[in-house]
Amino acid sequence: MTTVAAYAAPAAKAPLERTTIERRPVGEFDVLIDVKFAGICHSDIHQAREGWGEAIFPMVPGHEIAGIVTEVGSGVTKFKVGDRAGVGCLVDSCRECDNCKAGLEQYCTVGGVGTYNAVGKDGEPTYGGYSEKIVVDENYTLHIPEGLKLEEAAPLLCAGITTYSPLKHWNAGPGKKVAILGMGGLGHMGVKIAHALGAEVTVLSQSLRKKEDGLKLGADHYYATSDPETFKELRGTFDLILSTVSAPLNLDQFLALLRTDGAFVNVGAPEEPVALNLFSVIGGRKTLAGSGIGGIQETQEMLDFCAEHGFGAEIELISASEINEAYERVLASDVRYRFVIDTATI
Repeated sequence: MTTVAAYAAPAAKAPLERTTIERRPVGEFDVLIDVKFAGICHSDIHQAREGWGEAIFPMVPGHEIAGIVTEVGSGVTKFKVGDRAGVGCLVDSCRECDNCKAGLEQYCTVGGVGTYNAVGKDGEPTYGGYSEKIVVDENYTLHIPEGLKLEEAAPLLCAGITTYSPLKHWNAGPGKKVAILGMGGLGHMGVKIAHALGAEVTVLSQSLRKKEDGLKLGADHYYATSDPETFKELRGTFDLILSTVSAPLNLDQFLALLRTDGAFVNVGAPEEPVALNLFSVIGGRKTLAGSGIGGIQETQEMLDFCAEHGFGAEIELISASEINEAYERVLASDVRYRFVIDTATI
């Protein structure tokens, strides 16, 4: 076992504080990663504050991890010491169900093992990236291409793949009109990726205050959802709306913006249930769907895609002592567009 420094929430809704945790010994197929950068995701806040249900404490959040491999197990073939490596939301799965065999480990029917707030196959709680080091099975570890800065790559491990996967699945590309709902940590990556895929991209945001950024990142159009005229003007416009918003929405209002056979896909996960009039999907044969992260192979594909197109996340680098302040700023939508912790400050 290796003792490492980390930042943890000792209890639900408690401020995060510096502590130490134990990392398991490097097994036959494990890699030890020196964590260099860890992104702060809104889901870290949901879980640390038990917004999504009962959680495991103490909790070390962080599933947007970028670092350097410093040790490999005797059976490891995919990584060597010195490699740039990333870890996302998943560190294990059953590997035997139909979904795992199809490269859809994120939908493991037995239940995948989350990077934190989960229990590993060894029966021990998992701890995330707000820490100095992490030990992960090589099969759930990603190669970070040389073309990406590590600090800008970290958020791709959640925000990048969470938007890339549905954009690919619902065929965003040339000739498709795609709306990204919400211009935050996930939304800004959705804009970049949808634009790089060749779609005509519209941002739907509460206000126009981030319009200049949205257009710079690749949006063709930008509308405020606080303006009732937006819903009149854009009625029946989009093939795909990707919602990155984690607050309850008037779904009927947004479903009306879809074309026939259009899809409204949720990647933002509100803590409260939302209401729906089923006529909103019956009229126009529309789809209301959800999407999680991607499988390991698709996550690697996304990293390579971002490197090929020359972009990572837009980040604000912070020290570990600023984590609690950063949480409050995320809740106030006061970040452009992803906080990343410099883990050397832990």
